Amino acid sequence: MGENENTKAAESFDLIIIGGGTAGLTAALYAARAGVSVLVLESGSIGGQIAVSPEVENYPGIPKISGAELGMLLKKQAESFGAIVRLESVKYVENVPEIEGDEACGRMLKRVATRRHLYTSKALILATGAANRRLGVAREQELTGSGVSYCAVCDGAFFRGKDVAVVGGGNTALDDASYLADICSKVYLIHRRDEFRGNPETAEKLSAKPQVEMVMSSQVTELLGSPVLTGISVENRVTGEVRQIPVSALFVAVGQQPQNEMFRSLVDLTPGGYIAAGEDCMTRTPGVFAAGDCRDKKVRQLTTAASDGAVAALAAADYIRSF
Repeated sequence: MGENENTKAAESFDLIIIGGGTAGLTAALYAARAGVSVLVLESGSIGGQIAVSPEVENYPGIPKISGAELGMLLKKQAESFGAIVRLESVKYVENVPEIEGDEACGRMLKRVATRRHLYTSKALILATGAANRRLGVAREQELTGSGVSYCAVCDGAFFRGKDVAVVGGGNTALDDASYLADICSKVYLIHRRDEFRGNPETAEKLSAKPQVEMVMSSQVTELLGSPVLTGISVENRVTGEVRQIPVSALFVAVGQQPQNEMFRSLVDLTPGGYIAAGEDCMTRTPGVFAAGDCRDKKVRQLTTAASDGAVAALAAADYIRSF
């Protein structure tokens, strides 16, 4: 605990949700409708990662919407039922006895500190998402949403019938290339090593597809085009040869980085840093739940994040009623 923080007056809620993406805001909506007092803390953009997407067309019931608009709609809907959403960065979280100084007390509150405030709650939902790893190539951020994407399932349909590239060597990259090969005219699969880390059978099937070209021992060194992507420069790491490949999209599949280290005292983390929680979204600590991309799971989509949010909120509401 930081100096003098034990003297701050803590603001109390039934439930605190860390993360204002699809999972967190859905959880806020469900919990608020269940009569629970809810605080959502978001350190970045309302809506989470999807906020930077110019178009979303795979969210049920909404044919087309921008990610930023979807995030604001989710926020307004949660707020309409009484949830409070604040833009604050969390410094630490901890379990504390309901009665300060009484360590024998069986009921533990969750204390959450931000730069400006101290909060307590009966239950906590961690919905911090996971950041996509970047390539680190110049203009990558500038062209994100304008040809550079981190989700083939989300954005692949926008490039139907066009030439695209996927960069990465794991199962996600292989699966993305397989998906895109069915809808795009050409798929370049670029990997910096001479063999893939993903499933060998998937890689073998991909190599047999005439519309897929494997570009091995290579890395993307430059993004071409403005204001939208028109191609990439690729350097062979063995020969040094540089090749320019015209593409309409580059799908980056080099992994994700969950932001869960500060919660290690409350939850178990997988070797990849994801929170160990089942489909019930419960963690090892009573009253602490995990929802969305921060949770250890196979599929990470808007719909699965919303599903997690609903499950975690209803479980948290049950826990709060028994507190």
